[in-house]
Amino acid sequence: MQAIGAVAKRTGLKVPTIRFYEQEGLIDAPGRTDSGRRLYADADVRRLSFIRHARTLGFELDDIRSLLDLTDHPERSCADADRIARVHLAEIEQRLVQLSALKTELTRIVKSCAGGKAAQCRVIEALADHVHCEADHAPVKPVKRATQSRRAPPAKRRRS
Repeated sequence: MQAIGAVAKRTGLKVPTIRFYEQEGLIDAPGRTDSGRRLYADADVRRLSFIRHARTLGFELDDIRSLLDLTDHPERSCADADRIARVHLAEIEQRLVQLSALKTELTRIVKSCAGGKAAQCRVIEALADHVHCEADHAPVKPVKRATQSRRAPPAKRRRS
C-alpha cells in the first residue's frame, strides 16, 4: 500500500489530479489509515497509469471511463474499445487537416507583413476580417460520439 505522494511520483500525476479521478469515479476511494491518509494498492497505481496514458493520447474522461469498464470485465468483447479508439483517431485526423489549413493560412498572413505601421498591417487586417483569408480554416465539426449522449454513473469495479 502506498501513500498518495508516492503514487503521484510513480504515475507522474499530481496529487489533486489523483483526487479528481477519485471524485469522478475513475478509481475507487482508497483505504485510509487511522489518521486519514489515503493508501493505494498496486491495482490503483496500474489504473491511474492507464488513465494518465489515455489522457496523454487525448482520450476524454467519458471514453476512459468506458475503457476502464472494459478492463474491469475482461470477458467482454473489445469491439467497444476498438470503436472508441477509431472515433478518437478520426477526430485527430480532422484536427490535423484543420491544423494544416491554419498553418498554411498563418504562413501566408505572416509573409504578407511588410513591417510598416499597425494601421497598414496585413496581419491585423487578416485577423480582423475572414474575407482577407484565402482558404476556409474554420473548425470542423466533431465526430458524434455515443459516449457523449449522457454521462453514465461510474461503474463499480472489483477490488484486487
